Amino acid sequence: MHILGQGKPAKPAAGAASAHIKDGTDRTFVQDVIQPSREQPVIVDFWAPWCGPCKALGPVLEKAVDAAGGAVKLVKINIDENPAIAGQLGVRSIPAVVAFKDGRPADAFMGAVPESDVKAFIAKLGGPAAGPSTAELLAEAENALDADDIGAAAEIYAMILQQEQDNIEALSGLAHCYLKGGDQVRAQSLIDMIPPANRSHPSAASVISALALAARPAEPDEVRALMSKLAANPGDHATRFDLAEALSALSRHDEAAEHLLTILEADLGWNEGAARAQLLKIFEAAGPKAEVSKSARRRLSALLFR
Repeated sequence: MHILGQGKPAKPAAGAASAHIKDGTDRTFVQDVIQPSREQPVIVDFWAPWCGPCKALGPVLEKAVDAAGGAVKLVKINIDENPAIAGQLGVRSIPAVVAFKDGRPADAFMGAVPESDVKAFIAKLGGPAAGPSTAELLAEAENALDADDIGAAAEIYAMILQQEQDNIEALSGLAHCYLKGGDQVRAQSLIDMIPPANRSHPSAASVISALALAARPAEPDEVRALMSKLAANPGDHATRFDLAEALSALSRHDEAAEHLLTILEADLGWNEGAARAQLLKIFEAAGPKAEVSKSARRRLSALLFR
């Protein structure tokens, strides 16, 4: 945050090109902000080109307003060139963001706050239509998790849970984030929040299976030892199965599935179906969209119907 009156270098580039965002001035404030705010909320971003936090907040604010799909408008006012309105509103430091509804200020914040806070500000201002739906947020979080962006996924799931504390998909998704981060205890605590009757939900069942696989202690040294033992006797299904279990515990599902399929190709009913049961756990833990689930399931189907 910058206090007004500090150094003022060069002028900025023009404002963002968007149907929901425009540059405003003191002269056009009534027509840009006051009048439109009687129909829909209008957010005013008071900024200056010399303000570092303004440069950080601006793109975040613009992205969130665009994502709101027209539920709110954004007017950006450079206080170097237009100091009057900021002065009337008592703006003493920037960035300063003031929301107008029904022709008057309705809410505000100062400083370069996190993206999640910006989204919450807009959602509160514009109502449910001001942001993506829960289904859209869940899809966004799932994509982030698939890309191993655990932090982004966790932030979205947490945002959903702030509004819907019992959302099974968000609870399960956040549990997946903790599990991927190696925190089995917190992952389990989230699953425990889901009523037993709802734990068969696909998203919950996936985490429960992943937790079950991860519950088996496994270390890279054990994996190396089992690999050496298997190399000496490739037909040793018991060792191959132990290796698959160890790899599953380390979330190396692709390698684990390959070893289990090798057993099944040699003996479909080995050990009363233990290899097939373990493979099905991997499918559930990885989720139906995972490549290991799709490819290994095709190979298993081919074995079952050969």
